[in-house]
Parts: sequence; C-alpha cells; structure tokens
Amino acid sequence: MTGSNSSVRQSASFHLTGIPGCEDAHHIISIPFCMFYLIGIVGNCTVLHIIHTDKSLHEPMYYFLAMLSLTDMGMSISTLPTVLQIFWFDTSEIEMNACVAQMYFIHTFSLMESAVLLAMALDRYVAICDPLRYASKLTPQRIIYIGVFIVIRCSIVLPVILVRIPTLPFCHSHVLSHSFCLHQDVIRLACADTSFNILYGLFVVTCYWGVDSVGIFSSYAFILHSVLGIASTAGKLKALNTCASHICAVLILYVPMIGLSLVHRFAKHSSPIIHITMANIYLLVPPVLNPIIYSIKTKQIRQGFLRILSPKRVGLAHP
Repeated sequence: MTGSNSSVRQSASFHLTGIPGCEDAHHIISIPFCMFYLIGIVGNCTVLHIIHTDKSLHEPMYYFLAMLSLTDMGMSISTLPTVLQIFWFDTSEIEMNACVAQMYFIHTFSLMESAVLLAMALDRYVAICDPLRYASKLTPQRIIYIGVFIVIRCSIVLPVILVRIPTLPFCHSHVLSHSFCLHQDVIRLACADTSFNILYGLFVVTCYWGVDSVGIFSSYAFILHSVLGIASTAGKLKALNTCASHICAVLILYVPMIGLSLVHRFAKHSSPIIHITMANIYLLVPPVLNPIIYSIKTKQIRQGFLRILSPKRVGLAHP
C-alpha cells in the first residue's frame, strides 16, 4: 500500500484552467494574450538593447532598469509555455515536476522584481538626497554586488517549501485555478497538513515583500522630505519627475499582488474569473507596462526607441 501511494504521488499531475466557460473561444482569446507577451518581451529586449548600445546610459539608474527588464522577461517567459499550451493546443495537463519548476521561476522572479524596485528606490534616494556622492556610492562594482545579492537572496528561499510538494498526497481535485502553477493554488488541493508551507509562505511574504515595501516607502519619505526643501517649484518638479517612472513601476507590481493575495485569502469562493483576472494582471501587466512607462517618462529611453523605429528621422533631428 505504501509503495502504491508513493507511485501515485510521483506520477501526479495537475490540470490548468484557461477561461472557464469560454473553452470554445480559446484560440480567439489567445490573440490578446499573445499580444501582451509579444509587447512585454520585445519591449524589454529593446530597453536592454538601448542601454547596452548607448554608452551615455551606462549609469546606475539604467543598470537597475536593465535588471528590471531582465526580471520582467523572466516573469513573462515563466508563464508563456503553459498559457500557450492551453489556448493554442487545448492541453491543460501539466506534470508535477514541471509544475513545481514553473512555481519556482514565477515566485522567484516576482521576489526579484520587488528587490530590484527596492534597489531602484535607493538609487533615487542617493541621487536626490546625496547627489554629490552619488557616483562614489553607486560604483559599477557595487551595482554588480547588488545584482548578485538580489539573485542569491531570491533564488535560495523557495526550494525549502517547493521540494515538499511532490511528497504531498493530492487525493481530490487536481484542477488548478489558473493557466500556470502558483504555490498557494497547488497547496489548497493537498490532502495533508500544509501548515509548514502556509507559515513559511507567510514568512517569505513578510521578510521579502514586506521588507522591500517598507524600504521603498522609507526611501520615498526621505526623498519627499528632501524635495520639499528645494526652494524653486521647477526644481521640485524636476526632482519628482525623475521618480515618476519608478513610482508607476512600484504601483503596477504591488497593487495587483496585494489584490491577488486578498482574493486568495478572503474571496476563495468568488467567481473563478476574478481569480484568473487578478493572477493574469499580476504576472502579465508589469512586463508590458514597464518598458512603455520608461519609454514615455525617460527621455533617453524614448530617444532610443525612436532611433530604432525611425533611425533616419532621428539622425536628421540630432546630427
């Protein structure tokens, strides 16, 4: 009996969910999803290309922006295979190990995104509150250290709970609520005590998302205090304008994340469409909007996009 249970656990698979009630229209629904993925991946690749090729952008602010673009691409690529699998090929089944791997990458890149936004907030804090020592504090070597620390910090925390999932029995429904695997979604299907996973997940959210959000909030509290000390209105607006893109990036990540957490916690029995919509907004919207926001609000990135779209016109305008 024990051997039978073990074999069932190892061979377990899950069934992903597309848009309930719209299975016949999945091919049509796939069009906006593909557009989102295309815009997100191409947009972030373009930002990386602009930063790499334009030596005037080899500065701390743009190095952090490159990290954000890489993280956004990681989030998009993590969910892309299963979303296309459902909408293009009408295949909803995913093996246990593949599901755990997808969980790892989705949640790891989400943690990295939050950590990168914290690093960008500290960058803006130093640039506005201590501009004379900006170059000496944020040297290329220190930026590399920050990037390596973010990767290590976010990649080592999740295996502790994810390695337990293949050992759990799933004796009832194997149908997940989304087009991809999320830890909180898989855990609710287990027929065993999942207190450790729940408590450890709460620990990760508190010590990672919580600490990052407090750090971002504190940085902007100091930035606002410093900006209010600037005498001229033009100076205040110029200082705040350098933070506008970052503030938008923070909001489009944290607002959907908080919304998804609240839905999973307090609206478990609400319409599946709400859960699916919140999860897709949380994982699809930031990679799409971040390059758009930075291309609109940041002059150097905007000019880089224009050089790629119409190089002759930009070349004539800026000889």
